[in-house]
Amino acid sequence: MDLAQHLSFTLKSLRQSRGWSLSRLADETGVSKAMLGQIERNESSPTVSTLWKIATGLNVPFSAFITPASSAQPIFDPQQQAMVVKPLFPWDEQLRYDHFSITLAPGACSESTPHETGVVEHVVVIAGELDLRIEGKWQTLLPDSGVRFAGDKPHAYRNSSGETVHFHSLIHYPR
Repeated sequence: MDLAQHLSFTLKSLRQSRGWSLSRLADETGVSKAMLGQIERNESSPTVSTLWKIATGLNVPFSAFITPASSAQPIFDPQQQAMVVKPLFPWDEQLRYDHFSITLAPGACSESTPHETGVVEHVVVIAGELDLRIEGKWQTLLPDSGVRFAGDKPHAYRNSSGETVHFHSLIHYPR
């Protein structure tokens, strides 16, 4: 099963296991019913931002949409490839975390909807300069620096430089 098929199958399975209609899923995720239907039918690939909204609305880790066999495959915005997310470690149910390697193209910005209540995110910059908005305030992180913050509030990542920025995101989910 390729990644697009896995996304389609996982989304439909998660929705049906909850007994939700596409309308309810749209209400819970903030993603349109039409887009959700297209993803379920494998007619459209969601952007990274859309996939985060879906995962948050379903209260599942982002990596739930990535098959273990393809865990090394990056997930990217199919239109722009402005943000590339590559899982470094598969979802760990016991430790309850996701660990991603992320790159942002020059000028790219990604708004993140709040994750589940109690989620804590750690961001560490590997290369380049990352602008990170937490609680409405932008801060710039340089290589070998990081920050930990409550991921259950709106936050954003921005690359205002002319070079690609590379960072890691470790996300802890509460029990």
